[in-house]
Amino acid sequence: MISKILVPTDGSKISQKAAAYAIGLAKQLHASIIVTSVIDYRLLISQTMLVGRFQPDVQEPMGDYLREGAERHARQIKKLCEKKGVNSKTVITSGHPVEEIMKLAEKSKVDLIVIGSHGQSALAAATLGSVTYGVIHKDTTIPILVVKK
Repeated sequence: MISKILVPTDGSKISQKAAAYAIGLAKQLHASIIVTSVIDYRLLISQTMLVGRFQPDVQEPMGDYLREGAERHARQIKKLCEKKGVNSKTVITSGHPVEEIMKLAEKSKVDLIVIGSHGQSALAAATLGSVTYGVIHKDTTIPILVVKK
């Protein structure tokens, strides 16, 4: 029985498509949804490496920008849940997206993860660090439904 679905989002069209699919499924099953967006601060670290030194005047606004974006993406999906009459909550975390998604899935005892995929090849996903690729290859007993574009 599926009663709790985790929906990770990064704001992309494919994550919105996956969310819409998950919401439809949740509606049919009378399940609830946990929407999550993970702030990947590695983006700030790579920016620091490009510049060559730590710049707090740039780092702090960038961190705020990433948090605002994550909250906005999750809020969009939460509004769609409300519109469709599906119970939901949002969780914003920071860290490595794959690790944070799986940690939340296990902690929340979800029955299903619904995640979007841009359709990269395995080689491209491995080199580019695809979150979906990482999630589906984690050692877990939680079923994962991948929605492709």
